[in-house]
Amino acid sequence: MVVLPFLPSPVADAWRRFYRDRMAVIGAIVLGVIVIGVVFGPVVYRVPIDRIDFARTTEPPSLAHPFGTNDLGQDQLARVLSGGRVSLAVGIAAMAVAIVLGTSIGAIAGFYGGAIDSILMRLTDLFLSLPQLPLLLLIVYLFRDSIKSIAGPETGIFILVVLVIGGLNWMSVARLVRGNFLKLREMEFVTAARSLGASPFRLIRVHLLPNVFGLIIVAATLAVGNAIITESTLSFLGLGFPPDVPTWGQMLFKAKDYLTTAPHMAIFPGLAIFLTVLSINFVGDGLRDVFDRSSSG
Repeated sequence: MVVLPFLPSPVADAWRRFYRDRMAVIGAIVLGVIVIGVVFGPVVYRVPIDRIDFARTTEPPSLAHPFGTNDLGQDQLARVLSGGRVSLAVGIAAMAVAIVLGTSIGAIAGFYGGAIDSILMRLTDLFLSLPQLPLLLLIVYLFRDSIKSIAGPETGIFILVVLVIGGLNWMSVARLVRGNFLKLREMEFVTAARSLGASPFRLIRVHLLPNVFGLIIVAATLAVGNAIITESTLSFLGLGFPPDVPTWGQMLFKAKDYLTTAPHMAIFPGLAIFLTVLSINFVGDGLRDVFDRSSSG
């Protein structure tokens, strides 16, 4: 057991509970290694991602190219590290959009109740009933050219993908926050604060949101993995970033024609997606156990 005497008691207790979940700890370590690799890897491994060498196309892993090369002779390790930055950035940004939307809608619905709650929950049910992948593909297909002309091919696609993924994945967060707000708003500390003249905004911000913050963190953690998978799906179907932007999904899209002759082209980006999402889910499960026990204890 790791003892952290310098931490406040609630934090130390939460760490001890998280540390007991071996899979969550392993997931945190693997995720930390991946994040450090994609952030600092391109600084250390300074092979250009766009260097074309037709004499070394689809080479298997070697000392010169640890992850092999692709169909243009480009170094796969450099592209995996660089693509990880894009994939993680999309995941985090889309998570932020989903969390902000879901928390805002859930908080308003749960706090005010009545007709407002009914309207917002019917809106949530409407979004839940939509076929997400076909709708996602349709929106990206219809608006990608317009946003490219406004913000550029890379930035425009990044903004569009983030907004679409985040805008179609806020519903579970909204329901989670709403359910907890409905319970918390009837408690004595909220009644006391209201009797002292606290405004609705202050009640939500100071008294209610801190009590659901742990659940929001868990939802945010799991939303990152979902966003990475969704972005990879878009790129694999050819509707993601431009071909010169090496996201993990884009690399899988290019590798699909070489699965028998150069399987390493698909193995390494696929493994990067698998390990990242799996480790994020393990960390999310560990945090869920920590916050569930904290709220029940």
